[in-house]
Amino acid sequence: MSARIVQISVSRGGVPKTAVPEARVTVEGLEGDAHRDLEHHGGPERAVCIYSLETIERLRAEGHSIVPGGIGENVTVQGLDWSALVPGSHVLLGSTVLVQVTRYTSPCLNIRGSFKDGDSSRVSQKRHPGWSRVYARVLVEGTIRHDDPVRLLDAIEAAQVSAAASR
Repeated sequence: MSARIVQISVSRGGVPKTAVPEARVTVEGLEGDAHRDLEHHGGPERAVCIYSLETIERLRAEGHSIVPGGIGENVTVQGLDWSALVPGSHVLLGSTVLVQVTRYTSPCLNIRGSFKDGDSSRVSQKRHPGWSRVYARVLVEGTIRHDDPVRLLDAIEAAQVSAAASR
């Protein structure tokens, strides 16, 4: 199965974020998406929050009520090797949007409703490696759509995409 975008999510601030069919992605994030707490969310180094549908499904199997967009991710993907999305890795969303993972997210109190017993630390990289969402900076802007392909790129491929976009 090829990796793809299964949901694009935005909100006027807070969670849950709701599904939209497409979004323009800029260095500041997805147009139409806002954050209540700009100290901990948003900005160029945290422009896009990405999560894995497979991880969401595994959390649901544990009894958590998590859904795509429910814990604040903007882009829910399916079919990627989630363990390969580490800080520094490059991801091509659709045919043009290039992002670089900057860090793992930290769970906040606002997402505890998605977890049984309110334990949002279930998605903490420090406590449960491999279960965290990731933040990314936008290197090449563009528009993404539901069902667009997603590819993990090596550094050479990422440089080629970036160079092509600047022409």
